Amino acid sequence: MSASSRPRLAALALALAATFGGVAALTPVAAMAAPKTTVDIPFEEFTLPNGLRVVVHTDRKAPIVAVNLWYHVGSKDEPAGRTGFAHLFEHLMFNGSENHRGEYFEPFELVGATDMNGTTNSDRTNYFQNVPTTALDMALWMESDRMGHLLGAIDQKTLDEQRGVVQNEKREGENQPYGQVWDALGKALYPKTHPYHHSTIGSMADLDAASLDDVKGWFRTWYGPNNAVLVLAGDIDVATAKEKVTKYFGDIPATPTMAQPQVDVAPLAKSTRSTMTDKVPQARVHRVWNVAQAGTPDLDKLQLFAQVLGGSKSSRLDKRLLHEEKLVDNVSAAAYSMQLSSNFVITADVKQGVDPAKVEAIIDEELQKLLKDGPTKAELEQARTVFKAGFVRGIERIGGSGGKADALAECTVYTGDPGCFRDSLKIIDTASARDLTAVANNWLTKGSHTLVVVPGDRTLVAEDPSVTPAPMKLPAVDPRFTTTASTVDRSAGPPKTSQFPDLRFPSLQRATLKNGTTVILAERHDVPVVQMSYEFAGGFSADQGRKLGTSSFAMGMMDEGAGELDSLAFGDRAESLGANLGAGASLDGGKAYLSALKQNLDPSVALFAKMLREPRFDQKEIDRVKASWVAGIKQEKARPNGAAMRVLPPLLYGAGHAYAIPFSGSGTEASIASLTRDDLLAFHRDWVRPEGATLIVVGDTTLKEIVPLLDKHLGDWKPAGNAPARPQIGEVARPAKPRVYLIDQPGAVQANIFAGEVVPSTKDADSVRFDIANSVLGGEFSSRLNMNLRENKHWAYGAYSFSANALGQRPWMAFAPVQIDKTADSLKELNREITDYATGKAPPKPEEVAKIQATEILSLPGAFETASSVMGAISGIVRYDRPDDYVFKRKAQIEALTPEQVKAAASTIDPNALTWVVVGDLKQIEKPVRALKLGDVQVLDADGNAVTGTP
Repeated sequence: MSASSRPRLAALALALAATFGGVAALTPVAAMAAPKTTVDIPFEEFTLPNGLRVVVHTDRKAPIVAVNLWYHVGSKDEPAGRTGFAHLFEHLMFNGSENHRGEYFEPFELVGATDMNGTTNSDRTNYFQNVPTTALDMALWMESDRMGHLLGAIDQKTLDEQRGVVQNEKREGENQPYGQVWDALGKALYPKTHPYHHSTIGSMADLDAASLDDVKGWFRTWYGPNNAVLVLAGDIDVATAKEKVTKYFGDIPATPTMAQPQVDVAPLAKSTRSTMTDKVPQARVHRVWNVAQAGTPDLDKLQLFAQVLGGSKSSRLDKRLLHEEKLVDNVSAAAYSMQLSSNFVITADVKQGVDPAKVEAIIDEELQKLLKDGPTKAELEQARTVFKAGFVRGIERIGGSGGKADALAECTVYTGDPGCFRDSLKIIDTASARDLTAVANNWLTKGSHTLVVVPGDRTLVAEDPSVTPAPMKLPAVDPRFTTTASTVDRSAGPPKTSQFPDLRFPSLQRATLKNGTTVILAERHDVPVVQMSYEFAGGFSADQGRKLGTSSFAMGMMDEGAGELDSLAFGDRAESLGANLGAGASLDGGKAYLSALKQNLDPSVALFAKMLREPRFDQKEIDRVKASWVAGIKQEKARPNGAAMRVLPPLLYGAGHAYAIPFSGSGTEASIASLTRDDLLAFHRDWVRPEGATLIVVGDTTLKEIVPLLDKHLGDWKPAGNAPARPQIGEVARPAKPRVYLIDQPGAVQANIFAGEVVPSTKDADSVRFDIANSVLGGEFSSRLNMNLRENKHWAYGAYSFSANALGQRPWMAFAPVQIDKTADSLKELNREITDYATGKAPPKPEEVAKIQATEILSLPGAFETASSVMGAISGIVRYDRPDDYVFKRKAQIEALTPEQVKAAASTIDPNALTWVVVGDLKQIEKPVRALKLGDVQVLDADGNAVTGTP
């Protein structure tokens, strides 16, 4: 559940989910690379007599249905004095309905729903979940019950509880570096009378002022079937959809038809600017224009223009500011779509020591050049390819945020046409350089607002004073809307799902390349895309004996130029092919990846092979990336969770251990600054080697096709020298008693609490049992920690626990960001929950275990919907020496678990060996935390060094 203050890009936004590199001069391959845009999202639709519009898309690749319900109400519809209502109501609608008293998530967890959540932005509120096909009746019953039968379930206690949760969500956002930017920009870009002047999450004063009558009146106004769009996508057809939707939604009466606000782009008459201080490591420049609204050709063209200006690796701004003059660590340009007025945004992270004014001047200079001369033919074609390739990848997913169901719902709500993405694709296909230049000159020569955030004390953005809203006069319900009689006995509760689809996992085919690499292929012919992951040993643990961060840095540099292609040319070649490729490291290994369009598979594999075999490691690129990397470490340390994740692992594992490192793998400022080209070459020589490696291939190909192609480009790859021994992952003892470490974050409005200790390896025979035991405690929304701190106490927006995978002892952690004045109370509650559970004082209940079993087992048929999810499962099989049928064996192991076994697994956690890390304002938290006497207390800095002068 979240307040999305910036909505996704319109219709084509799912095209942007993939990450790409490069936009600039094209290589000749571009002429043959443009992806075919014949891939579509076919749909049918119907409307119930009560006004509910239903869009249906059939996709039988997995036995799941995506249910996606959009209400056309967002923060733009809130009257003065009631800001935050739309988002508050999104939360209230998860708290049960008249015929289902209890957490909304529970019935869905019991049938294995995936991708389940709700979000609110300025223009709409949506709810979505993927369910097994056999559980569709339950999902429709639940959605219809909260649409038609909610008010009786909302009482003062529920309102107070969710108000507290939302206020903690607001604090959590404000507590992040740059976390108040969009609050400030909304006030600067739009006048007080404009619906976008205030933020989606609203003001504390307005949330406090919300009465039960206000909330119920808001529901009666906006949450009727005639103000909603329901999309069903997946294993369903329109006839089935019509029968079931009519059954569950047909008797819900329409609400008043509320007029949508008039489109008001509100372009600024003149340019303005402001400065904000915050607890940030470097200045950040935002320059924003109000531009054409969602669903317009102008916005599609502005998105292409933004791609050329600053959308990817070798865009105009990246090339000038990042590569040539090295004045920034990051720069981007994008057009963000909204119903009444969109935003064209340029953002730059200024290098420490650089005057932001110099960066602003170059941004303006490059913008003016592009406005005057327009994009080159090569730039435009490359930008087109990025968008279209992203669309092809994006439509593999049926549900969740950004899947096909979302695209259909977004188009329907904003334009009335579920297929508006087709118009966007046509514009992307046909817009000329002259078209882009004309549109950009129309919008980007008007006034803009520049906001510069500079290091300093955090000052909260002042909230507008709360006022009493004027009474709303609701129009009469349109008489054309009627209802149909219901045959549903709602007193019986949601329909029980008794049958479930079987787990399907693709068979794994094997071959061996001439270079000694094992190939594992899982065929998937749903979209014309082939994905690859070359799995190597090494990883962060291979930094032992090297400088911290070497593994991540070396792998991350592999796509910064290879063979005859320098960094910019490499990015251009990738984009021109519609390919997505790169490399990275994790705790126990490294991988290089490729996502290629089927039609460009051969040249994409050729580029992939070049990256693997001939990374350039140019000194100028090393210097550039090194500076940005160090800035990234400073950003990590400025974020509460980032600081904790840097400090906690060395405390758990002890100095000298392979895992006693920041878990981001980023290293330290000093270690990265000292890296040399020889360090990178040595790491690549030692760990990026074909022998003993595994290349996982998932997608639209066959073994007969792919093996000769891989041998063509990789078969003669021979490593230099002998492979090093794998890193030694030593066993460590837990501490003899609890320890507490505090990290100061002056001015913080929240404290971020972590508790951790080591547990047995992922390869341990009982690791699955421990994972289930953890889920009961803190692995799910309805687990104990979250129900306590979020739902019961409403001191936190969320509280969870998890254990990361590792070949050695795993780190187990519980965490909760809590309101600052409840830090000690929250620590006490977390410690009590963990202690009672681990010691058996409050053992797992049979119903808790059954719920986790259901969630884990019944979600499996939908868990492997995408090629990426299949790739992840195979990667785990390779990394942890699992059998090919591991997903089936794990399922059987979970099915056989008893509460007693889960209780035994829970005892793996030793409450007396916990290491606590709390990040917050020391002036507010130190005394109450020390008073708990939870363990020895020590103050550390964000590097884990002891701070002297503390008691």
